[in-house]
Amino acid sequence: MNICMVGYGMMGVWHSQALVAAGATLHTVVGRRADAAREFAERFGYRKTTTSLDEALADPAIDIVILGTPSEQHEAQAIACLAAGKHTLVEIPIALTLAGAERVVAAAAKSGKTFGVCHPMRFRREREALRARVKAGEEKIRHIAGRFFIKRLVNIGATGYKRSWIDNILWHHFCHFVDLGMFLFDGAPIRRIQSTMGDLHPATGIPMECNVIVETEADQTLLVHGSYHATFRLYDKLIVTDKETYLYDILGGTLRTEAGTTAIENEQTNCARVIDDFLAAVREKRQPLVSGPSVLPAMRVLQAVQDDWDRHHGAKSIPGRPL
Repeated sequence: MNICMVGYGMMGVWHSQALVAAGATLHTVVGRRADAAREFAERFGYRKTTTSLDEALADPAIDIVILGTPSEQHEAQAIACLAAGKHTLVEIPIALTLAGAERVVAAAAKSGKTFGVCHPMRFRREREALRARVKAGEEKIRHIAGRFFIKRLVNIGATGYKRSWIDNILWHHFCHFVDLGMFLFDGAPIRRIQSTMGDLHPATGIPMECNVIVETEADQTLLVHGSYHATFRLYDKLIVTDKETYLYDILGGTLRTEAGTTAIENEQTNCARVIDDFLAAVREKRQPLVSGPSVLPAMRVLQAVQDDWDRHHGAKSIPGRPL
């Protein structure tokens, strides 16, 4: 299967390394800057480079497109890839609105191609036994909490380079946690969504803090809170059940329970499972673990939070999220 990678940032690196390990054929890199795309292609062994996604999509040799591009481009690019008859994996979020997500899901269904979204939190091996117990009725999730705190006053990403795009605390970073909550709640109807999100920061032009609470009819709660103002990073998840408490320190690589603390896989190793699952889904002509329809519950929550912010502050285009 010939792979086209769109974007050469951190996720482009992680996905390319996972593709090499999986034995996939690295065919084309699409990038904004020709020189950077060539360097990336040489680094990982891609055969071709281009600055035009349309050019890549017109190449019949390409089977799969992976979109590691700015969030505001995901919707249009995913629809274009699917319309071109390419199996498509898009980085989180699938879109920046619920309506946009629904358009992508509809395009995937119409295309008949395999479509997936990169939600690595669903793939954590250390949660597989918990999910099995929950599904079997042996353990019930009571509360999930996620924290994401970083310093993002200057537009420099995880690679250390200044980026061409602006991040979004709700639609990107909170999307990870909200999707995990909806995934683990497994379809429990939502009773109430509460949220606060700050006004636009004078320097960055975006909201810098956010808090989201989701309650289900099964008396479960999800709390996600975070800030781009933090002077040091916090990135962890807490799951409280009627039997145990699980604290996942993603940065520290540990899981703490009543029995003690154990090591867990780092983010990149876990993220490689997304690639492995997607390639297998294409070969086996099945849905990947994170299909388009499966992310819609989380998108509904995010849209409710965005709608609440719009009512208080006025719906407007902001950096990283044009209307």
